[in-house]
Amino acid sequence: MTPHVHRIAVVIPALNEAGNIGRLVEETYAQVPLENLAEVVVVDDGSTDTTPDEIKALIASGRCPGLKLVRHAAKSGQSTAVRSGVLAATAPVIATMDGDGQNDPADIPKLLAKLSPPGSMSGPALVGGVRTNRKAEGSKKLASTAANWIRDAVLRDGCPDTGCGLKVYWRDAYVRLPWFASQHRYMPALFQTYGLECAYVPVNDRVRTVGQSKYNNFRRAMVGLYDLIGVTWLRQRTVVPKVVETVGE
Repeated sequence: MTPHVHRIAVVIPALNEAGNIGRLVEETYAQVPLENLAEVVVVDDGSTDTTPDEIKALIASGRCPGLKLVRHAAKSGQSTAVRSGVLAATAPVIATMDGDGQNDPADIPKLLAKLSPPGSMSGPALVGGVRTNRKAEGSKKLASTAANWIRDAVLRDGCPDTGCGLKVYWRDAYVRLPWFASQHRYMPALFQTYGLECAYVPVNDRVRTVGQSKYNNFRRAMVGLYDLIGVTWLRQRTVVPKVVETVGE
């Protein structure tokens, strides 16, 4: 049987990633097969540097067909940026990457190989990356390990690395999810809540070469605890019926 060819939109949220974002977009076009790549949507989340200028230059060059830029007037957060990108995309499958260049676009085909065709009755609707060679500083790796353990202990979603920005998933499933700030960190749990399967694939993790991380451990922990309570409530209050028959047009 011929494998299904996924047509994807790569959505990349970016905040002050000048020096990273242009190279990452060009690398994406070089690494993702053109039979898969329908479009790349970069969402500039209120950058104060030349991040949007790098993307505008690539669009003007004509070297990146299907490249789009969406700009927020002010910083709105990573989950909001991802949502803006997904809503601007038209492809049936979404791939997301962080704009700092630490995710490797060469891993996208590996994730796609495990993803079921949209609308399938079985198989993964979301495939997430698992960073096996983390390049982050020790304190961030320790904080990430602790956060993943706490989240899985509460939600039991089986996701080993919810913080990895590299994911592929069905667009139509995503747009039906309840939306909130920090949603991107709970997508496996939310997909499962709506009766959809998830799978995970080891991926590369690269060193940030330009700019600075936008996160600090204390702030992430406080927001994470607040969101964990909310997602737990959502999961307990969500009922997804099994439809056994639909009659008529």
